[in-house]
Amino acid sequence: MQKTSLTVATALVATLSFAPHAQADHQHDHDHEAHSHEQAHSHDDQIYKGYFEDSQIKNRPLSDWEGDWQSVYPLLIEGKLAPVMEKKAETGDKTAEEYTAYYTTGYATDVDRIEIKGDMVTFHRKETSFTGQYEDDGYEVLTYSKGNRGVRYIFEKVSGDEEAPHYIQFSDHRIFPSKADHYHLYWGEDRAAALEELTNWPTYYPAELSADDIVSEMLAH
Repeated sequence: MQKTSLTVATALVATLSFAPHAQADHQHDHDHEAHSHEQAHSHDDQIYKGYFEDSQIKNRPLSDWEGDWQSVYPLLIEGKLAPVMEKKAETGDKTAEEYTAYYTTGYATDVDRIEIKGDMVTFHRKETSFTGQYEDDGYEVLTYSKGNRGVRYIFEKVSGDEEAPHYIQFSDHRIFPSKADHYHLYWGEDRAAALEELTNWPTYYPAELSADDIVSEMLAH
């Protein structure tokens, strides 16, 4: 599949709710800091921030996101991510309350758990679940207003429950095959619309992590 570059005129990114409208990508307001002074880590951090060459981008298999994943939205609503919001406020342009409101919109979703095994993806919504079989549909490169970029890895449903979205799009700040430690997932029935919708970006971490574990992971970035 041909890979294309899209220019995103705003600083926000995509959404991942099961609302009738599709989802898109966002310019993460994550205040990413360099993970290390070492050159290799600095290089990885530049990629994480969205600065890389096209030649560095590689296709990725669905197995990069295999596992059992929990939404962080309930943790935010319960106040368990308050230390993260407070940390952002120390160096950002918003108060902790404003960051909380921003991420409340960004993380919002009623899909509290996602299981990925092989080419099967199961979405859990309270007491119900639905599953789709997905195949690789390439990737898209999005350019944000600040000049940094993101890569959206896209998979198309080839069979499964009607409720399962036709397209799912992963963004995890990585641009070549590697196991994800968290991700933002965007989906919808229309591939292009899912790329262009800039509303929210539900975020998923491994299901086995505690709230404290997730806070530690977020503070590390």
